Amino acid sequence: MSLYFVKGKGWRYDFTQNGKRYTKTWFKTKREAKQAEAKRKEEAQNPEHTVITAPIPTDMEFLDLINKWLDHVQAYKSEEYYKTNRNMARHWVQKWGKVLCAELSTEMIEKRLIERKKVSAYSANKELRHLRIIFNFGKKKFNLIANPTDGIEFFPMTKRIKYIPSPDDIEKVLNVADPEIRDYLMAIKDTMARVNEINRLTWNDVDLENRYLVLYTRKKKGGHLTPRKVPITQRLYKILCGRYTARNTDYPWVFCNTYIDWDSGKEVTTQFKYRSTILKTLCKRAEVRRFSFHALRHSGASILDNMNVPLGTIQKILGHENRTTTEIYLHSIGGSEVDAMSIFETATQKSHTESHTEGS
Repeated sequence: MSLYFVKGKGWRYDFTQNGKRYTKTWFKTKREAKQAEAKRKEEAQNPEHTVITAPIPTDMEFLDLINKWLDHVQAYKSEEYYKTNRNMARHWVQKWGKVLCAELSTEMIEKRLIERKKVSAYSANKELRHLRIIFNFGKKKFNLIANPTDGIEFFPMTKRIKYIPSPDDIEKVLNVADPEIRDYLMAIKDTMARVNEINRLTWNDVDLENRYLVLYTRKKKGGHLTPRKVPITQRLYKILCGRYTARNTDYPWVFCNTYIDWDSGKEVTTQFKYRSTILKTLCKRAEVRRFSFHALRHSGASILDNMNVPLGTIQKILGHENRTTTEIYLHSIGGSEVDAMSIFETATQKSHTESHTEGS
């Protein structure tokens, strides 16, 4: 049977011809759907006599859309972005895997988001943002009929200033780390790099003679890896020189991860992988407030800002395309704000003194 009725929506046709699937929704009556199906079958059978003026809307199971999206992300985006999408997709597929995208309603998605809001508004908004991207991808690549997330609003959130560790707390964490992890954290700290940029760092990207290294990031339009040069600090220079002398020439990476593969029982060496538990453990051991790898990047940017380094220079070091993004990283209270509040206090005190003088 190629005609289907969905309560509250109407009739749709769905058939396969010459290995290609054709579907269209929603018709008010079965007769309209049957006539449209017959016409489409004739057009598919005789494509040379058919003039198509616009792309024909298609449909697919939600699971198919998710798989195509994950393949796209794996090819064009970072490993961490792929993992984030994959983990969320597992929960979505359990609920909607066999549902056709055209049958996945706004109400169904809103119900899921309300459930996630019980965890936090941030979690719900994160899922909405990714679902919206996925359905827009489907509309662009596969001509899906609609995006059911259109019109759904983000939940209100209370934005807070992110905790940025002090230089003293960072040093305490470095002092309790083993040598390998200490070198790794120093590379992140002294370059203000993203974790993935240090993970993919190879010796070909390090110029010890001219004291700079090249970092690559995918956080650019189109997902291309874009390079930027970052000068090496004196402390990091000594670390890299030591690692270069002791390096294993079989592997190109500056930081490697060696482990025993459970299936084969053999030792495997790859580039360093992101492990969120490292800093959690070290912060507890150093008895300091917990912070993330990314906080090292924020901390460096704030220190440069405190030292009156031009915003454009900080932007280049961080590898931001947008100046506004750099400003988000700067959590310090600038000199202009301090001066302004000092002027305010002086003016307030003067006004207070004058009013008391007039009343006496």
